[in-house]
Amino acid sequence: MRAITQYLKQQGYSVPDDSFYTQIDRWFKWYRGKVPSFHTYRQYNGIRKLTRERKTLGMAKKMPEDWASLELNEKVEIVIGNSRINKAVHEVLDANQFRVRGNQLLELAYALGTGAFVEYKDNEAVKIDYIRAGMVYPLRWDNGAVIDCAFASERTVGKEKQVYLNIHRLEGGAYVIVNQMFRRNGQALTPIDLPDGVQPVVRTGSDIPLFQIIKPNLVNSIDPDCPLGLSVFANAIDQLEGADLVYDSYINEFRLGKKRITIPLTMAQMQQTEDGVIAPVFDDNDTEFFAVPASREGRETIEEINMELRHEAHEAAIKTALGLLSAKCGLGNDRYSFEHGNIKTATEVISEKSELYQNLKKHELVLEKALADMTRAIASLMGMKIDFEVSVNFDDSIIEDTAALKQQFLQEIRDGVRQKWEYRVKFFGEDEKAAKSMIEQAPDDEETMFGGED
Repeated sequence: MRAITQYLKQQGYSVPDDSFYTQIDRWFKWYRGKVPSFHTYRQYNGIRKLTRERKTLGMAKKMPEDWASLELNEKVEIVIGNSRINKAVHEVLDANQFRVRGNQLLELAYALGTGAFVEYKDNEAVKIDYIRAGMVYPLRWDNGAVIDCAFASERTVGKEKQVYLNIHRLEGGAYVIVNQMFRRNGQALTPIDLPDGVQPVVRTGSDIPLFQIIKPNLVNSIDPDCPLGLSVFANAIDQLEGADLVYDSYINEFRLGKKRITIPLTMAQMQQTEDGVIAPVFDDNDTEFFAVPASREGRETIEEINMELRHEAHEAAIKTALGLLSAKCGLGNDRYSFEHGNIKTATEVISEKSELYQNLKKHELVLEKALADMTRAIASLMGMKIDFEVSVNFDDSIIEDTAALKQQFLQEIRDGVRQKWEYRVKFFGEDEKAAKSMIEQAPDDEETMFGGED
């Protein structure tokens, strides 16, 4: 919102330029599926110009959705070394629907470039807000890390538009959170009272930020100095347009190529219209019938016209367009296929040397830190110590056969190539100290020691 950036600048803050938020709006239009400047166009039919709508494959929604499914799915585990804190933090995550909302936020972050988790206390309960890119306003950053940040949201009350602004500032080694409410009229903001129970200023007394920024691990080619992230398809707009152009042509091929039947005017039922024109009458549902004058030879026969459909050429073109697009967005050339009018996603185990695997691991670096920092923010709000070890175990099942890998580990333990505690570190997410302790306590049999082999 331009009104927010103007207000923050007036308060002396440095914020990303409005032009970058214009880019976010553009990405959001592609994510939603229809971009008026591209999908709505005018076409001359020989008499007048008609407004047409291009069909879309919806790939600007599909690709971020796939990235989120690959990175933050039901198999991802966040493991905290302290079991008591681990239980308490996961209760908070469950109460805030983290499995669902976290995945949804990550999808939006890949589409719009940025997202944020924001933690706060509502009475005694710890809450998590999931903030998308257009509501995130970095105020101070260093070496790419956001130190101070504002988060805005707008709601409509009756006919009035209200803006809630939540500012996190690091002052004197501790974070101060400022809450403000405004009435918005165009680009003008007028301060109004906060809702009941919301404090205007909260001094946390801690240097732990109660927000975490997530974004694709990509260099911001639009503004390299801006801390906001880049959409995974920011540099693939041409490829998105190309895919939709080919798909629209594919749909038109069937629309224009349907069977037509011509009949002589002498065989058609005629009726006078309101403006006095005599015209043939057909059932409104019979769109394939057309009345034509008799031929020069005087033949008055009903003829069937069957157009030749070029569906195979179109399907090959769509496959090429999808390959170009997915490769440009880091998913590899063979991520998608087009079969029988549907887009199918590759589900086979991928190679560690593949482009998708390399990019997935690169993006996980950013998400892993954000998730670890989020657990510490939650623990700090509950008054717990934050000097614990935390590990994020991402889903490797798309990369390797987990059951086969477990068997391989066990065989290597039997052969003396690996230590027993390495198994628990790999598959249970324990740190080395905890794993060794569990091995010492467990009976000397594989099923109990390693929790089974399946």
